[in-house]
Amino acid sequence: MMGFDLIPDEILAKAARIKLLITDCDGVLTDNGVYYSENGEASKRFSIRDGMGVERLRTHVGVETSIMTGENSKSVLKRAEKLKIKYLYQDVKDKKALLPQVLSVTGLSTDEIAYIGDDTNDIAIMQEIGFSATPADGTVFTKQIVDYICNEKGGNGAFREVAELLIYAINKNK
Repeated sequence: MMGFDLIPDEILAKAARIKLLITDCDGVLTDNGVYYSENGEASKRFSIRDGMGVERLRTHVGVETSIMTGENSKSVLKRAEKLKIKYLYQDVKDKKALLPQVLSVTGLSTDEIAYIGDDTNDIAIMQEIGFSATPADGTVFTKQIVDYICNEKGGNGAFREVAELLIYAINKNK
């Protein structure tokens, strides 16, 4: 699928170890846009296909998902609830500093965790975990350090693409 067989074996091996996929929200699960009204944030747009990626990860290879975002948004909470996302971390200003808590709560090691991010506030945690990815429209800063750059943009299937890559890699390495 999507040419995953063209990905180098060492990258697929890293992806095959993943048990938890953490994703940033804005710019990964959304198209980086937000609608504001006079009352503040009104809504965010999420991809239904990305939601199916969450379900497929859980049911096909037992990989859990997490959202880790610097924002504090009711729409993100509602989306996480709908998708039954096990770990939701909002209002996180230093994502790398939260990593020890994630490891403690999940019982996982860093090489069993993947992260999808799109901007500079994601880089520190991306450099600490086992597999990292960025959407096609992620910043140049993230593109320079990740294991995988998606063909899809944030909010338009980037999460689903990484989910399918993990499923492919895990099944290939069984």
